[in-house]
Amino acid sequence: MTAYPTPFQDSLDLRLERVVDVPPQLVWRAWTEPELITKWFTPAPWTTPHAEVDLRPGGKFRTVMRGPNGEEHDNTGCFLEVVPLRRLVFTDALGPGFRPLGTGFMTGIIDIEPDGAGTRYVAMALHATPEARKNHEDMGFQSGWGTALDQLVALARTL
Repeated sequence: MTAYPTPFQDSLDLRLERVVDVPPQLVWRAWTEPELITKWFTPAPWTTPHAEVDLRPGGKFRTVMRGPNGEEHDNTGCFLEVVPLRRLVFTDALGPGFRPLGTGFMTGIIDIEPDGAGTRYVAMALHATPEARKNHEDMGFQSGWGTALDQLVALARTL
């Protein structure tokens, strides 16, 4: 059970929900171990050459994403909520120690729930404005986050 349930708002939020055929503990590991994050986090042909995780509220969550032409996006934020094996909430609006960054694109929520031998996986991206939501949707939220989840599942099957 999550400490802070988050109601979905169509005008501001995006959601990806699937049942995957790997157990919750492997999904959790893929999201919380930096050496695993670098193997699945961005949809190919993008890569994630670097990840940092300080798995506690206020702890750093950082990824560096590299595009096929060498462009890099360094994203630093912090965890807002950590419920082991069940939920991660993170944002790029705040840095480690909850320090405001003056920027911020979204808050991410990953809910992991046992479903038979697999996992019900729900990812939400919360945005401040309908325009920010639309921009993220137009960037390919469903296909990008879906492809990343496929990569996470493929990696989890090898663990």
